[in-house]
Amino acid sequence: MLKAISPVDGRYANKTSEFIDFFSEYALIKYRVQVEIYYYLHLLSLELPAFKNFPSDKVAALKKCTEDFSMSDAEKIKQIETKTNHDVKAVEYFLKERFEELGLTPFAEFIHFGLTSQDVNNTSVPLSIQEALHTVYLPNITSLRDVIIGLARQWQQVPMLARTHGQPASPTLVGKELYVFADRLQMQIYELASRKIYAKFGGAVGNFNAHAVTYPNVDWIAFADQFVHSLGLERLKYTTQIDHYDQLAALMQNLARINTILIDLCRDIWMYISINYFTQKVNHDEVGSSTMPHKVNPIDFENAEGNLGVANALFNHMAEKLPISRWQRDLTDSTVLRNIGVPFAHSLIAIKSIVKGLSKLSLNYDVLNQDLENNWAVVAEAYQTILRREGIANPYELLKAYTRGKGAMDKTQLYQFIDTLPVAASIKDELRQITPQNYTGVVVLP
Repeated sequence: MLKAISPVDGRYANKTSEFIDFFSEYALIKYRVQVEIYYYLHLLSLELPAFKNFPSDKVAALKKCTEDFSMSDAEKIKQIETKTNHDVKAVEYFLKERFEELGLTPFAEFIHFGLTSQDVNNTSVPLSIQEALHTVYLPNITSLRDVIIGLARQWQQVPMLARTHGQPASPTLVGKELYVFADRLQMQIYELASRKIYAKFGGAVGNFNAHAVTYPNVDWIAFADQFVHSLGLERLKYTTQIDHYDQLAALMQNLARINTILIDLCRDIWMYISINYFTQKVNHDEVGSSTMPHKVNPIDFENAEGNLGVANALFNHMAEKLPISRWQRDLTDSTVLRNIGVPFAHSLIAIKSIVKGLSKLSLNYDVLNQDLENNWAVVAEAYQTILRREGIANPYELLKAYTRGKGAMDKTQLYQFIDTLPVAASIKDELRQITPQNYTGVVVLP
């Protein structure tokens, strides 16, 4: 860990280890083996003449090649790659050795039959993304959403001064302001969870050239659709040698939008902490500053914001770069895709930091209430709308002249204004019932 170049594998390795089985080099090799094996087994279902004498009792043994795939298997493939200088070909040669061990040498030439490397890669990577999303990412982001909902419900009746353009504005509720983020996240989570993940599987340039010329009577399009669907993916119908990545780009933009919402949350919480609306629980073993003993810094939200920024830089780069390829393909997509786990890892670090930071928060009710008391002018909106109802001419201008630019106003000053109004006593009483603490509108949290 101390020699890791990237912090996702070093400093933050304990927070990102859940992604090892999906985005590591070992994982990529394992997924390639899985795709090759299950493709081979799918070929068997065609009952081609070449498979006429294939021993059916070996099917289970082939499945075990992927089910029992080990680190030593991956290391063996990497060793082969040092000779082939081709990662997917190394997988093919590894499987041929396995076929020999299983007594299946006569059938080994149908490993990787008709495929190009990107049929394997552009199926393996989407498969790893889908499983990482549903196994790790979605449970974690959903958990964060639920934490936010819990705090929103806990504080749903607590009034606070709103600020628009940084200036005092009509009062709101702490819980509602938090729930805004939960609602935004839920929209993006729903879109992400229901998003189909696509794979490219169509031969050297996407046309099944080798498949069709060898076995022209097979419906290779239907075959490939069925095979890819059996993996839980959808097949792109029209491609070059590679996935055109438009759907993958959309997925990354979806993830980037989630991260942008979280950045917004982090900054808001950071600023509320800075004006003492929130206090943070103190861990007496932690140090806030190397020189100022009193400090309790909002480090969890700062850590999250930084990691979210790094993640989005990569997600956005990938979304912009991957759909662009020279003619039928160049190798730039491969280089970029090898980093796919990095923005996922930075996102996961951030999510966990936010959950930790939220767990430390307590509301400072006295400060919240005092801020409302210091800004009675915010009820001017309520006054002028009621005066409109009562037919008073130019109520907005009347309140503007009395309150705008006058600094903090207290209850006494507003009551004095009410006394000057040409309205019935009952209306004046109605106005006096309005306070910064109860002028919070109508909010119903689910």
